[in-house]
Amino acid sequence: MTSHEAAPGDPRQLPGGAPARAAARVTSRDVARAAGVSQAAVSLVLGDKWRGRVSPGKAEVVRTVARELGYRPNLAARSLRTGRTRTALLVVPALTTEFFARVYTGAARLAADHDFGVVLYPSPEGTGVAPSPFDSASAALDGVIASSMAADALAALRGAGLPLVMLDSDPDDPTAAAAVNLDIADGARQLATHLTGLGHRRITHLAADVESWTFAVRARALADVLADVPGAVLRRQPSALGVDAGRRAAHAALTAPGPRPTALLCDDDIIAAGACKAARRLGLRIPQDVSVTGFDDLALAVAVEPELTTVRLPAEEFGEAGMRALMAVLDGAPVEAATLPVALVPRGSTAPPPDAGHNAARPGG
Repeated sequence: MTSHEAAPGDPRQLPGGAPARAAARVTSRDVARAAGVSQAAVSLVLGDKWRGRVSPGKAEVVRTVARELGYRPNLAARSLRTGRTRTALLVVPALTTEFFARVYTGAARLAADHDFGVVLYPSPEGTGVAPSPFDSASAALDGVIASSMAADALAALRGAGLPLVMLDSDPDDPTAAAAVNLDIADGARQLATHLTGLGHRRITHLAADVESWTFAVRARALADVLADVPGAVLRRQPSALGVDAGRRAAHAALTAPGPRPTALLCDDDIIAAGACKAARRLGLRIPQDVSVTGFDDLALAVAVEPELTTVRLPAEEFGEAGMRALMAVLDGAPVEAATLPVALVPRGSTAPPPDAGHNAARPGG
């Protein structure tokens, strides 16, 4: 039994002997009694107005007890009282990879700790036009967190008159109240430096064929690094975001006239998985004949063989940072543009190029 579970006779059991987890009957008074604090303290903590008035330790106890008791506020009554719904909309391009699912997990977890709700709106992909939630958004929502990749939704979103926090977006965007980014440029630089450090000079960028700030940043960072490496040749091969698209793009890059690239630098792990398929179908070994890198560090990166060298993005922390920025905007607090660090994860899909005299690459090594 955890420290906050109700034992027989514990005051956290509700009247009539009903278990404390009967969420529909849990009140702020029940939370206060179980946490050993006043009802006013519970209101301050769950309303995210506790700083300077309730200690951090007690605030954490209140949040933990509220979660364990299944406390849910009367949102309708509070909305009438405060003019706030405490609901945010998270707009992502599509839930086709785990990355955006993890972004949602992080945002929703932080939101729950501050008594917010998060509504997820994935832009439709390949299924036709979905009903837009934006016509009545200003009445149902307090604010919006949106990925710059959800381009189809952004025009309507910006017209909703709601505070907007952009993810993975131009920090100088005048329509956004705040921007939260990953250090995508540094991730691209780390990949390029890793490959050139191994001796690669013929590198093809399998570039996501998507008009988005994040992919433009990657392309510029790669070009900047390789411009300073004597003898380096960087080619670009566009690819849609998908395994089959990555396979076709890699096949085109590996069979193009002229010297074959010794490394394929892919804009995400899914494209990289397709690149690995193309190399094998051409009879090429990874990494002995061609190195392949990804971006994101999805579960897929360790499902392929050899495992992918990639860039790890802190997706859940990214979602948390976006939600935290929106709550600050709603409270009228100053918000500085945030950039989260990323990390290179070297694995078995990269090695020195085949024409390097010191190449002793072995499968998976």
